[in-house]
Amino acid sequence: MSDDDFDFTKPAPSPSGGAPASVPAPATAPAAPSAPFKPAISKFYDAVVAEKFFREAGRAESLPAGTVIFEEGEKSGKQGLFGKRVIHRMYLFTSGDVALTAGGKPLDTVKAGEVFGEMAVISEIPGMTTIAARSATATTKSDCAGYSLDGTEMQAGLSRTPEFALMLMSVMLDRLRFVAARLAMRKGAKATGAVRALSPFTPEMLQELEDKLKRATVLRLEDGASIMREGDVGSSMYVVLSGLVEISIRGAVVETASLGAAFGEMAVVDQSPRAASAVARGSVKLLAINRVGLMQLVKSEPAVGMALMRSMAERLRRMNTMLAQ
Repeated sequence: MSDDDFDFTKPAPSPSGGAPASVPAPATAPAAPSAPFKPAISKFYDAVVAEKFFREAGRAESLPAGTVIFEEGEKSGKQGLFGKRVIHRMYLFTSGDVALTAGGKPLDTVKAGEVFGEMAVISEIPGMTTIAARSATATTKSDCAGYSLDGTEMQAGLSRTPEFALMLMSVMLDRLRFVAARLAMRKGAKATGAVRALSPFTPEMLQELEDKLKRATVLRLEDGASIMREGDVGSSMYVVLSGLVEISIRGAVVETASLGAAFGEMAVVDQSPRAASAVARGSVKLLAINRVGLMQLVKSEPAVGMALMRSMAERLRRMNTMLAQ
């Protein structure tokens, strides 16, 4: 498989082989800021790739109507002294509908071929200690059949179907844009102060990245140096090897990235303009990874793809919190 074969985030050609087919926009935007941005809404979502991944990496599921698949606020692990042990799973049903509710109010209906429940799974990469809670309750509206998988199964599956990682990253970036647009439309919305960005890479993983990435460039910057500007076209994402980087949106500092933190993924994953600006604070050392390097890395190191998705999930939660204020 060539890198172009792997790069499904490029517009798909038309069935006749002519110009790329346009992707229709959703008929309506989600009803409320709290409504989930479903993967199927994204122009990068490929139901065939998703079903193949779930079928090969996960387990078959068959649930009758009225089954509660997971509950709002539910965390993985032992539920109380005598409770059951919960392991978060994500789902894709090939038949049937699922209702999503939050606070007792309907959010959305998940149709066949759509992925749901992935945020909790992504946030709990094998070996990490973060415990994520479900943000909604999922209940089958009709008899449902399909597949599910947990974090360990997902990471193992990426070695066989690595394109799924890039697809899901693209979908998550679409979600981030969606929430950012909602924030921009709210006059009163503002950051409550910079927070420390999640560092998805351990020191051992950082060393492996430096050793394996032949297409990566190490940058050394002094205090105040501009790394990227909001709205610009970019060709690299960055991983912090030392020092601090301030990330700002519309002039407001929203994150401080330190050792192991990644930023600038949007321009690399789906070649979109920069959504934020970044400035070095003190002496900074960065690993710059271009598009080809990232695709090859996800192929060879599935854990890296999982780590990047975990970082995006944390950023999305933080922006949703800002939106709710």
